[in-house]
Amino acid sequence: MAETSLPAEAAAPARELDKYLTAAWKNNASDIHIKVGEPPLFRMRGTVVRAKMAPFTYEQVVAMFNEVMSPAQQEELAELGGADFAYSIKGVGRFRLNIFRQRGSLSMAARTVKTEIPTIEQLNLPPGVKTLSTFESGLALVAGVTGAGKSTTLASIIEIINQTQKVHIVTLENPIEYLYHDKEAFVNQREIGIDLPDFQNGLRHVMRQDPDVILVGEMRDAATIEAALLAAETGHLVFGTIHCGSASQSIGRILDYFPPDRHHQIRQLLYFNLRAVVVQKLLKGRKPETPRIPCVEIMLVNPLIKKMIFDGDDKKIPDAIRAGRQEGMQDFNQALCDMIKRGLISEEEGMNNSPNPEQLSMNLKGITLGSDRGVIVG
Repeated sequence: MAETSLPAEAAAPARELDKYLTAAWKNNASDIHIKVGEPPLFRMRGTVVRAKMAPFTYEQVVAMFNEVMSPAQQEELAELGGADFAYSIKGVGRFRLNIFRQRGSLSMAARTVKTEIPTIEQLNLPPGVKTLSTFESGLALVAGVTGAGKSTTLASIIEIINQTQKVHIVTLENPIEYLYHDKEAFVNQREIGIDLPDFQNGLRHVMRQDPDVILVGEMRDAATIEAALLAAETGHLVFGTIHCGSASQSIGRILDYFPPDRHHQIRQLLYFNLRAVVVQKLLKGRKPETPRIPCVEIMLVNPLIKKMIFDGDDKKIPDAIRAGRQEGMQDFNQALCDMIKRGLISEEEGMNNSPNPEQLSMNLKGITLGSDRGVIVG
């Protein structure tokens, strides 16, 4: 693991932790980790590097964390084993802090909150992702595992709306990761734990705030998902994130939150309101300027996919995605093939992350079978 030096100008802030957070900001690190028995660890360009200094003792870590935590946050840490909150340093920036217990000790993971939101092009996302910013109403989802870049992709979509549409955007986030500045739109950002207790509460009251666009940072329970669907049904454009591995699996993932006797009703709500699902993975980039690069599957809900959702034919959705390339859709293998041909990732990286390496190998050789084109049978 590489090492980095702390900048001299970060040496004298008011609180001890500020020193290391300031160093993260000045070194353009995306994350910083503090734990007993290690020096500060910074994630820079996707790689974790150690600072050149002595490891922290338990007493140092406890004192550092107590300085920045409120009594309520300390109580949350004691009761739940972890506390998540926002933290700002005047003249430097804003951070998302998660302090947690591990092996009878304490650790922290902090992420820098950026004010400059990257564009779709800067993120190397395909043009089909922009389509999500053009919807007038409905539900659009960005899916993937933790750390896959879902929040960044959503921020780039919301920023397009902010720059081009005279609308009111309300975000419900835990925590806020990007700060928006009013442009054509005006934006109100609400943070869980600071401005409101939870997503359900936020969605319950958001309809009284005259929103046009609503961002729900996490959709991890039935009440939040149903509230988001109902908001979409009343003419709002709702964005949310879920955890799933593919666009076709997103339907089953949503249904898993509800009892079987409600599945038909939820399918009806999805039939009328779901507009798109983007599923994202972060891969190792081939170029130094792009150490990590998103690979995305895009499902735009056309009449064929709507019917499959309503009828419960989720297994046919992957074929419909492959058949929808001209509409801006793509599955993971199509995305990987394009990324390899453009030199964004290595062939080895593509094969290691492909859901069907044999098919990808044939596609790279110019061999396209009926299944690659998404021929719909039955």
